Amino acid sequence: MPKVSVVIPAYNAMAFLPETLESVLQQTFTDFEVLIVNDGSSDNIIEWASAITDPRVKLISQANQRVSSARNTGITNAQGEYIAFLDADDLWEPTKLEKQVRCLDEKPEVGLVYTWTLLVDKENNPTGRIFASHIEGNVWNKLLEDDPISSGSSPMVRRSCFDTVGLFDRNLAYAPDLDMWVRIAFRYPIAVVKEPLLRYRQLPNSFSRNREGMIKDLRQVVEKTFASVPLEQLYLRNRCYASIFFGLAWLAVDEGDYKKAIHFRQQALLHYPQIRYTEKYLRLSLAIAMIRWFGSNGYDGARSLTRILRRRLLGVSV
Repeated sequence: MPKVSVVIPAYNAMAFLPETLESVLQQTFTDFEVLIVNDGSSDNIIEWASAITDPRVKLISQANQRVSSARNTGITNAQGEYIAFLDADDLWEPTKLEKQVRCLDEKPEVGLVYTWTLLVDKENNPTGRIFASHIEGNVWNKLLEDDPISSGSSPMVRRSCFDTVGLFDRNLAYAPDLDMWVRIAFRYPIAVVKEPLLRYRQLPNSFSRNREGMIKDLRQVVEKTFASVPLEQLYLRNRCYASIFFGLAWLAVDEGDYKKAIHFRQQALLHYPQIRYTEKYLRLSLAIAMIRWFGSNGYDGARSLTRILRRRLLGVSV
């Protein structure tokens, strides 16, 4: 039996899938299987997969049922003790599996380990942005507030966790990842490898840009989570909603729409007024002000300089 099962859902993904698979086959840790779940693609994935000679790579085909169902199919067919998920357009650095396996081996109480994430463009060029979090331990509420994992291609999960918490929720189109990570963190400690070992590809037609769908799904995740928490922790619910609207405000900032960013910031304040006194509120307000005064180009220039300084402080080279 392989130590790790790598699950790659794929739907008409041949533009990036070969490069994604190559990043797995180049891992320094080699005791794995790769389960590519063809989710009803109409491209040439079957012909392409039939030419792969590495016996660790298997193709499973099903009718189109979207990403949660594809991941569930991968989990059901996985033989590994640990399961790592990888979207068909993302890439791993060569030591990702090695370092995550070591973490789970050394910390048997941990259910999930994630890594830092480097954002890249369509051509795999770094954008200068890094998702770097130090959140770990018993932190389910922090996942709802800050979503430090940030991508479905980052975590490696102990296979037994799914026997406890169940599979991905097929009814969630925009937030099945967050829902699953919170469910795991509610039962198990989580850990982080503090290196950018995932390259998350940002595409202009990203599925995640449907704001109304995101809000609907995130609300469902929050309500489902807080339906089962102790009464003394219900105060965290409004903080989670504030965090959701903060995230939407930053998406509006990225689009240069300061009026929409102000609207989402106000929604965050209505849910959790104390957020006004936090450092993240100050950063968002400065970003909104810069776009308002200097336009998107002026803001982008200042942000690029800030990212360079942040990377140097983190000791990360890209």
